[in-house]
Amino acid sequence: MSKILIAGPHPDDQELGMGGTIAKLASQGHEILLLDITNGEPTPFGDPETRAKEAAAAAEILGVKRRLLGLPNREVVHTVENRHKVAGAIREFGAEILFTPFFEDAHPDHLAVTRLVEDARFDAKLTKTDIPGEPIYPRWLFYYYATHLRWVANPNFCIDVTGFEEIKKKSIVAYHTQFVLPEKNRRVVEWVDSSLDYFGSRIGVPSAEPFYTKEPIGLDGLTGLVM
Repeated sequence: MSKILIAGPHPDDQELGMGGTIAKLASQGHEILLLDITNGEPTPFGDPETRAKEAAAAAEILGVKRRLLGLPNREVVHTVENRHKVAGAIREFGAEILFTPFFEDAHPDHLAVTRLVEDARFDAKLTKTDIPGEPIYPRWLFYYYATHLRWVANPNFCIDVTGFEEIKKKSIVAYHTQFVLPEKNRRVVEWVDSSLDYFGSRIGVPSAEPFYTKEPIGLDGLTGLVM
């Protein structure tokens, strides 16, 4: 089993982008840490204490651990100091696999977080540095889609999450201040259903979530392919 760190600019990004996959991987026995780079606040109906409770409830629904890194929401910047903070979290957890948002987005926090994770993956392997913990180089870096751009994802692989749809949706509506109280956000669960259906249709299963990788995935045969 693998140790998987999933970075989110704000609590709820991981659930929106890959909640079904998180639940599926957790059910298979993988150890998963959701690393929230910011606390996601302020928002119109939220506050730090409430958002933290919602994030904890969502993690419990998914069956995973969660940690807040604590960079300022709306002000995430790519600096060496912040890179080393993320690298320290990678080392502390012993992450073998990383997930981070897709690298094209309209939200500055998302762009900055993805760049931080990409560079922190490299920094985490360095010796003779002030980064705490033992050097480690996560062997895989994958991108999930939680984008603010109005375009369709362009994945190069999808994961079958059939049977985990309801867990994903429950983890999303656990964020009551984000997806229940704001009237304009109540359709998000409908959009999630549509996305699961669409990407499932691309690989011939009822439900799937899209992902992207810059590095080739190695296969030891074709038995794992769903189509």
